[in-house]
Amino acid sequence: MDQLALLFVLLLGAVVTVPLGDRLGLPAPVLMTLGGVVLALVPVVPNIDIPPEFILPLVLPPLLYASAQRTSWRQFAANVRPILLLAVALVFVTTAAVAAVAHAVVPGLPIAAAVALGALVAPPDPVAATAVAGALRLPRRMVSILEGEGLFNDVTAIVLYHVAIAAAVSGSFSWPAALGEFVLSAVVAVAVGLALGWAANRLMGLLGDATLQIGLTLLVPFVAYVVAEECQGSGVLAVLTTALFLAEYATDADDVLGRLAGHTFWEVVDMLVTGVAFGLIGLELHNVFGVARGREWEMTGWAAAVVAVVVGVRLLWLLPAGWLAKRLHSLRDYDEEIPLSWRESVVMWWAGMRGVASVALALAIPLRTADGAEFPGRDQMIFIAFAVIMSTLVVQGLTLPWLVRRLAVEADTDEEAAIARDLAIRAAKAAKRRLKEIEQAEDLPEDLVEVLHRRAYDVGARISPDMVDEERREAYEKRVERIRDVQRIQKEMMSAARHEVLAARSEPGADPEIVDRVLRHLDVRSLRSP
Repeated sequence: MDQLALLFVLLLGAVVTVPLGDRLGLPAPVLMTLGGVVLALVPVVPNIDIPPEFILPLVLPPLLYASAQRTSWRQFAANVRPILLLAVALVFVTTAAVAAVAHAVVPGLPIAAAVALGALVAPPDPVAATAVAGALRLPRRMVSILEGEGLFNDVTAIVLYHVAIAAAVSGSFSWPAALGEFVLSAVVAVAVGLALGWAANRLMGLLGDATLQIGLTLLVPFVAYVVAEECQGSGVLAVLTTALFLAEYATDADDVLGRLAGHTFWEVVDMLVTGVAFGLIGLELHNVFGVARGREWEMTGWAAAVVAVVVGVRLLWLLPAGWLAKRLHSLRDYDEEIPLSWRESVVMWWAGMRGVASVALALAIPLRTADGAEFPGRDQMIFIAFAVIMSTLVVQGLTLPWLVRRLAVEADTDEEAAIARDLAIRAAKAAKRRLKEIEQAEDLPEDLVEVLHRRAYDVGARISPDMVDEERREAYEKRVERIRDVQRIQKEMMSAARHEVLAARSEPGADPEIVDRVLRHLDVRSLRSP
């Protein structure tokens, strides 16, 4: 088996583990990691051979861009305090604690390399945690915190990592210089991200076609990363800035098909890249154990010390930080998402699994320094990093469902239903306002006006049936039943039409392009309600 065949095996595994994880009640990332471990034990499976300089540019941009689609700049602004506490301050504290312990226990490990190790194991991975959260129905508030933390702690940790790696490669490290480089990198990245986001937004308007627009969004994160890195800025922060800008300003409410297609496309990209990355974690264990050959117990002791620091610091930080955030929230009454109890803080602590970002940063450690010497402590750093990743991902990932059930942390369905009801009412009112405007501007038949008023009312009722009273709900349910009958019959009619058109594709003299055009028209029509 060669490297290309192994890549396709990992891609297939990324697809298969999603339904398999649903059946087994296990997170797909954990299954992919365990699958990688199994593959690593097969003699015909080759060792992974990816140049370190290609790891970050290939893996991180699409993952960050896909994750940013699930949040917004306004959500970030509303939750700036929890993000600063969890995604910035905690990353700095974890990095410093790990660096101090690693520098003390690993013989000959320079302080710059120790800081790089601390930075690469500091950011928890939100993918596995949110995969578990979806299955366990954690409060939406907690899922939002985990997703926001995952985005911004990756950015913070990766910028720290780059500063530390540059110092280790050059052989000199200065805290003032490192802080100045950190700030400069962030400023350049934000500037590049905003400029590229504005340019991409304008270009999307010129392209028009949804296929071309989605193709552009695939290129944007890679361009943002490369341009920012070339300008001595943070590539990951540039990608995040661009993604938030486009999410805020490039959304057309009437572009239904483009939005559905774009959402589906990025879900596929996120699933495949994430699956491959977690599979690489398991596959790399073969190389990691080779590095430790002859020193297994000694390096395991170092790794155990770092794992204890990583897990312990998060708990010791989250409990008081959660209390402080709650205290400030009650005093200032900000609309922000924070853990509301010690139980939620404990679940968030145990959800701090390391994953994609950590493995990408570990594999991206340079082989040599600027003077041609071997990178100091690279083997030890990789071993410790993978020990942290496997310990937190497998142990915490498999026990998190038990902990959530034990602490009885679950979603507030009444609150979620209330939010959906409020949005449904707003949607129905907006539809009615527009209908009144059209009535005033056009002379519509009375029977048509009556139908349109009912449909405007149904806009909200379809989203949240609880918004209507009992009598109206019964009438609405009868209409829904009739609509379902119409949809069922229309579905069968459209299916027959599509089968006939597809059969014509195989007939002599048929033009595949014209057949596909007609089939696309039928597909689009099938998406519309009767």
